[in-house]
Amino acid sequence: MSDTQTVSVPGRIMAAEMAEQPAVLQRILDEGAPKIREVAAEIATRNPRFVLLTARGTSDNAALYAKYLIEILLGKPAGLTSMSTTTAYGATPDLTDCLVITVSQSGGSPDLVASTKAAREAGAITLAVTNNAASPLAEVSEFHIDVLAGPEKALPATKTYTAELLALYLLIEGLRGGDGSAAKELPALAAGVLARQAEVRALAERYRFAQRLVITSRGYGYPTAREAALKLMETTYIPASPFSGADLLHGPLAMVDNVSPVIAIVPDGKGGEALQPVLDRLRGRGADLVVIGQQAQVDAASAGFALPADVPEEVQPILEILPLQLLAYEVTIARGQDPDAPRALAKVTETH
Repeated sequence: MSDTQTVSVPGRIMAAEMAEQPAVLQRILDEGAPKIREVAAEIATRNPRFVLLTARGTSDNAALYAKYLIEILLGKPAGLTSMSTTTAYGATPDLTDCLVITVSQSGGSPDLVASTKAAREAGAITLAVTNNAASPLAEVSEFHIDVLAGPEKALPATKTYTAELLALYLLIEGLRGGDGSAAKELPALAAGVLARQAEVRALAERYRFAQRLVITSRGYGYPTAREAALKLMETTYIPASPFSGADLLHGPLAMVDNVSPVIAIVPDGKGGEALQPVLDRLRGRGADLVVIGQQAQVDAASAGFALPADVPEEVQPILEILPLQLLAYEVTIARGQDPDAPRALAKVTETH
């Protein structure tokens, strides 16, 4: 096959970038971890009282994951910023002794740069987590962590998302003096998950003609639900609604009936335990329930994808998203679309 023909294969770039993820995770552990520990140690000496996380799109879901880590592992309050309060309304909050972490694949969106610059001027400790050390965001931040994912050309972010998750986990582990050992097996485990693409291809047939999807989880799995919904919407164009399991019970459950496709990400741990009443209610409504989680949960559902056992809950999201990335890819291909270049999207979205 010629180079010209190869380039025209739908999904070729996304497939290649998904396949790179085990190597990217290993690169972060080998090459990135020392720098991350250094940054974490320096920030820890300043003992920030509060953490704010700033991001858009896929990186916003990575930031939400970091929020869970910060509140659970560090015991510090954390929040997601509303950038327009600064960039549109000109608000000037006092951010003395606050850590502001801005997460961005490109580091180029003007609102992220302006918001981070304003936060630094307001007294914050500012840290950029990007895939571009030469980005404007890295330049205006006091500290920077490179997620080392390498160039990402497909419009749907895959390897940069899991790279951000691992980098944020190692950062927060460093802030509390941990060694990050829970992540050491992730590259091999990720390779094992990605090798099971045929299972996901079979699962994708359920959604080839889907009109809508509901995706739910709790705890550390909730950012995964949000990212899975985003990936499915931007590649397949199927409306996918992500809900915390708790929120789903507060009204939206009414839209689920006996033909509604629901994907549940069920963490192995406290998040999965908290989700159990939701799963029971979904089964009671006859929903077409597909589970991403432990084998016992998959066996109790209509179908699913079993994840590796005995993985610490705080790093499970790095594995949970992999079959869902594959699912977005496979459903898009089955629908005759190109996941490399979804309509109306640009790789770097410049919001203000």
